[in-house]
Amino acid sequence: MRAPTAATATQEQQVLRLARSRKLLRARDVTQQGLPTIALTRLVQTGKLERVARGLYGIPGAKTSEHRSLAEVSARVPKGVVCLLSALRVHEIGTQAPYEVWLAIPQHMVTPRLDQPAIRVVRMSDAALADGIERRTIDGIKVPVFNAARTVVDCFRFRNKIGLDVALEALREGLRQRKFTLDELWRHATRGRVANVMRPYVEAITA
Repeated sequence: MRAPTAATATQEQQVLRLARSRKLLRARDVTQQGLPTIALTRLVQTGKLERVARGLYGIPGAKTSEHRSLAEVSARVPKGVVCLLSALRVHEIGTQAPYEVWLAIPQHMVTPRLDQPAIRVVRMSDAALADGIERRTIDGIKVPVFNAARTVVDCFRFRNKIGLDVALEALREGLRQRKFTLDELWRHATRGRVANVMRPYVEAITA
């Protein structure tokens, strides 16, 4: 490998600064700064960066968030929204520790193929995907996650996928920890058309 020129060395330093500030660096983050993506290749070759996944890079040995897998998926599937068991984990509701990233995607979108991390896809309408979203910054990536009330409602909507016991635990713990108000819960339950399903459970818990 030829010795880097002064300009090349400067570009690599700029890329490294980006990587340190964002923890997860996308190739497009580099091009948006007017820097050449070949700098990423050179930095990987010299061991100053590591390729985390396709199009994603990080500083070797850097401390990462416990939700790193969500950031990796969000960076590669920007139309997806973290949902269900993965969203419960983000909100610290219940005891679920999924090994897959649960991701809501548009109804007609082709299922993303990722080598890692593993994902579990749920399809939703565009309107449903736009409702009740929070954006959490995880390792420098803005990750869309359904809010706590919406997540609990979705657990009832998709109870056949995750189990009614999980939905009931999420409801009970969400209310106990005051992660949302009853008004927020009913608003999302009405939009999700599961208010009648949830009503007896909510009344039993809040009685």
